Amino acid sequence: MAFLGCFGYKLIKRGGVPDARVIVEDDKDDGLDCTTITGQVTRYTSGELKKFTTNFSTSKLIACGGFSTVYLAEFPNSTLGAVKIMDSSSEHLNRIYKQELDILLQIQHDNIVRLLDHCDDAELGNMLVFEYVPNGTLQDKLHGKRDTIIPWRNRMTVAFQLAQAIEYLHEKSPLQIVHSDIKASNILLDKQFNCKLCDFGSAKMGFSSSVLPPTNRMMLGSPGYTDPHYLRTGIASKKNDIYSFGVVILELISGVEAFSSDTGERLISKAAPVLKNVSTVAEMVDPRLNGDYELEEAKAMASLAALCLSNCSSLRPSASEILEVMRSRMSSISFLCSVDKKV
Repeated sequence: MAFLGCFGYKLIKRGGVPDARVIVEDDKDDGLDCTTITGQVTRYTSGELKKFTTNFSTSKLIACGGFSTVYLAEFPNSTLGAVKIMDSSSEHLNRIYKQELDILLQIQHDNIVRLLDHCDDAELGNMLVFEYVPNGTLQDKLHGKRDTIIPWRNRMTVAFQLAQAIEYLHEKSPLQIVHSDIKASNILLDKQFNCKLCDFGSAKMGFSSSVLPPTNRMMLGSPGYTDPHYLRTGIASKKNDIYSFGVVILELISGVEAFSSDTGERLISKAAPVLKNVSTVAEMVDPRLNGDYELEEAKAMASLAALCLSNCSSLRPSASEILEVMRSRMSSISFLCSVDKKV
């Protein structure tokens, strides 16, 4: 299962579909396969990345998981980045890296973490270099230290921006992409609590609605977020992401984790009564908000979550339909709609 890992430095507004081409330069000195993304000025070798992270010092460690480790890097111009070193010890892990890289090279959106560079090193591992997103993950902020309370307006902003990222992947990117691992720990937050979706290690691309994986493929997913339809059938589709988005909505409303490792209980089970009767949503709103939220918006978001979590995947809304509902019923995000960002 993909574990967190990423990133940030400064929020950069972008528009349009990026040129997916890359400039490949031979490195005759060290024999490394390093490429620079179109539009970037500098290409870094693994030796330079090692230097920027103080020899991959533990003091620069941002996150680690079963197959990757992320370090904070300081570049010569004093900007920050995040270097994700991925295990390259097997053919399978190399395929995952190549697939993630292939996707990242072809996407560009304000609410998706930006790939800055990449480098393949047989000794150190495959490396992806990302912008550094300084405010941690939604998982940290909602379920970590309890002294951090995300205001209602920021929560709704995260939901709206996440829906924008999903719409881009599903409907507006060069290749239609299913992220397949949308969860709070894969949602990064910048200083203004803007959302940046990360970790494309489980993503699938190049199909319009669904694809049936090989029968010997092990079904993976994050507890509490994975679409039961996918677990039953093995069919990956855009509706899997919509289901996971519905779970994130419930987390934003309630402040409760999607899955309790202590009790094994899923948030969707706890929220079942509210999903059946959204007029009772006040009962599940995060008490840390101290009543500082919009009740009608909470009802609207609970209704939206119910649709996203429908047992019948065909009844779940598309990302564009989700955005239309939010634009029409969420006054707290009207400032985002008035800007009318284009990607």
